[in-house]
Amino acid sequence: MRTLLGLGIVLAVAFGTHAADEKKIDAMKLIGKWEPVKPKKGEELVMEFTKDGKLIVTGSMGEKALKIEGTYKLEGDKLSFVLKFMGDEIKQTVTITKLTDDELEGTDPANKTEAFKKVKPK
Repeated sequence: MRTLLGLGIVLAVAFGTHAADEKKIDAMKLIGKWEPVKPKKGEELVMEFTKDGKLIVTGSMGEKALKIEGTYKLEGDKLSFVLKFMGDEIKQTVTITKLTDDELEGTDPANKTEAFKKVKPK
């Protein structure tokens, strides 16, 4: 449960809501793998958005490896997702504040901004 709470906080911070006007986001730019620009110590996180609306979160928190799967939907600048983890569901709708070919950014309700960079294919 602690891991679930931690993941929920990470995702909320990553894509927190923002009261700005709704912006049109190019959904194709979201497709791919993203990692935090400034990861927290002891945590690794990669979020993968697929063309068919699936969201896969992989990484580790401390010594625990995790893989969480779910779905997402993008409408305007609103990103809604549902993740299933250890029998629980995380449901959230967040606002994307910046999305380019290489950058993904969001601001949480406390105005904390979290930035992600696109993982380049090897």
